[in-house]
Amino acid sequence: MSVEVTVYGADVRCPSCVNAPSSKETVEWLQAVLGRKFGVERVAVRYVDIYAPQTPADAEWARRVLDDEFFYPLVVIGGEAVAEGVVELKPVLDKLAALGLSESDPSGG
Repeated sequence: MSVEVTVYGADVRCPSCVNAPSSKETVEWLQAVLGRKFGVERVAVRYVDIYAPQTPADAEWARRVLDDEFFYPLVVIGGEAVAEGVVELKPVLDKLAALGLSESDPSGG
């Protein structure tokens, strides 16, 4: 099973998130943590610039961020917004568990 985690953000920091990591820093952090926890082949973290969405679904999420419905970075998994602004790991892990993803065997198996 492979799951895509999408992070919507921008190069400029969220005005309400001055001391928080940037959107791209959030992507790098999630890639590292989720890759270690679940294996890089099982969780893909994708970054979408809210000013240059690539798909219709991305455009809809980007519009919602730009309309101030969500803060960015916004983390979306399985079509559900799970974290925004200052992203915490617990809701991301809870959503991945709800989708049936279990942690990798530390021995590599």
